[in-house]
Amino acid sequence: MRAVIQRVTAASVTVAREVVGQIDQGLLVLLGVEKGDGEAQADWLAEKIVGLRVFEDEAGKMNRSLTDIGGALLVVSQFTLAGNCDKGRRPSFDSAAPAEEGRRLYEYFVGALKNLKTPVATGVFQADMQVALVNDGPVTFILER
Repeated sequence: MRAVIQRVTAASVTVAREVVGQIDQGLLVLLGVEKGDGEAQADWLAEKIVGLRVFEDEAGKMNRSLTDIGGALLVVSQFTLAGNCDKGRRPSFDSAAPAEEGRRLYEYFVGALKNLKTPVATGVFQADMQVALVNDGPVTFILER
């Protein structure tokens, strides 16, 4: 399971010209699910993201978590994170989980975040989405499990 996490002051996701999810201050999580991923990876990733101290304290140091600042999450499935660009010019998606398994784990991950009492907005799995964000910093991290 691979996640790109961006600290944002605002983010939204639009499907067919309709905003389906949006947040103010918090984290945008782009999530890719690969073959062999399971609930254990999703649980670890959810806890790690919610507790990640990437927001500044009074001294300007990254010392506060999403929970500490009362922020929210916008979680967007992103199949292309499973892409491998090592050979040739076209990415290979052989390591991506099949759609049904990807959906199941994406929804499980969102549920795990909600169980951690975190406000969560989402995109639409397998939809053509437009994601808008104001990256705060910019601050971006990649987590894999």
